[in-house]
Amino acid sequence: MAKLIKIGLPKGSLEEKTKELFRKAGYVIKGTERSYFPDVDDEEMEVILVRAQEMSRYVEQGVIDVGITGSDWVKENGSDVATIAELAYSKKGLKKVRWVLAVPSDSKIKSVQDLEGKRIATELVKASKEYLKANKVNAVVEFSWGATEAKPPELADAIIEITETGSSLKANNLKIIDTVLESTTVIIANKSSLKDPWKNEKIDNVTLLLKGALMAEIMVGLKMNVPRNKLGGVLKILPALQKPTVSPLSDETWVDVDTIIEEKIVREIIPKLKKAGASGIVEYPLNKVIPD
Repeated sequence: MAKLIKIGLPKGSLEEKTKELFRKAGYVIKGTERSYFPDVDDEEMEVILVRAQEMSRYVEQGVIDVGITGSDWVKENGSDVATIAELAYSKKGLKKVRWVLAVPSDSKIKSVQDLEGKRIATELVKASKEYLKANKVNAVVEFSWGATEAKPPELADAIIEITETGSSLKANNLKIIDTVLESTTVIIANKSSLKDPWKNEKIDNVTLLLKGALMAEIMVGLKMNVPRNKLGGVLKILPALQKPTVSPLSDETWVDVDTIIEEKIVREIIPKLKKAGASGIVEYPLNKVIPD
């Protein structure tokens, strides 16, 4: 019987972004919209789609060897799992998300201390209670099954809700008065699974490729031709993970320069490179960037 590792991917808001990350890492995952057991082009892997809220429990129990979820749900569930790596991505971007305390824009509640005796709706009940306890506030925390942003002021005095940009809260006439918890996407593993040498190595390999794929989201390749007598000036402009690769061309008075840089600075340095003497500048996308 072939060796097999069970990998849990988050069903819901992170699903498409996670599948795309796996694709860039080299794994093609296919399945229907309603399928919870999609196919993957690796016979040593079985993929299961699980809600992020439940993932850490299944990993702890050994139903799943390794899973991707939010650090918020690991904390909320109190799961005894190993955190292998952080993958800083969310539904809309490459950053952490926040659970925030929010109230109606015209509310008299200005801080957490004003919540004494009030009602709070949230999906993150345990962490919310810990937050209130840390601030020495007694309030009623109720589990919200959804549409949490619509509950104040009639059904709740305040909410504790997850947000990336805060735009949805503003659209519902709510204002943020505090951050309760920051969360990032994490790879977690069952501790017994990690004791199996084959599974441990497989998890390490998949993690390495996923981290490389994620890093490639913010990096691009840049190559150009440079006269040898202007190479020094060009190299001073170029930041890089390592020193740029410089290769000779058929014309000995020119060289090819190839490097990897953050995409966000490309628009700033290309004009500078052009002025410094570079020509034939080409920017190209990357699938994976594996750091040392």
